[in-house]
Amino acid sequence: QVQLVESGGGLVQPGGSLTLSCAASGFTLDSYAIAWLRQAPGNEREGVSCISSSEYYADSVKGRFTISRDKGKNTVYLQMNSLRPEDTAVYYCASARLCPPIATMQYLMENWGKGTLVTVSS
Repeated sequence: QVQLVESGGGLVQPGGSLTLSCAASGFTLDSYAIAWLRQAPGNEREGVSCISSSEYYADSVKGRFTISRDKGKNTVYLQMNSLRPEDTAVYYCASARLCPPIATMQYLMENWGKGTLVTVSS
């Protein structure tokens, strides 16, 4: 059974850092593209980053967020630095065969985790 489980969310002050993890079971992450998406209250879900043979980022997080993959742990990470209040959202990881365009990936991912809440506030 394909399963993605996010962890690492929490409360962090503006300017702080947080690392999210996406652990996979039932399939090998290395064979798929894995994306991070987020949904803030009252907003649509939006693409944040995706990793396959390359890494892709939304303009709003470029230079602040880094996506990476640990093949041995079958886990994908999202390192988030210089966090801003507008980064507050539920963060989801999801899988697909290829990384879709950032602008439309919320409609194209195949399997989803349940999300982890990130709150950036003083």
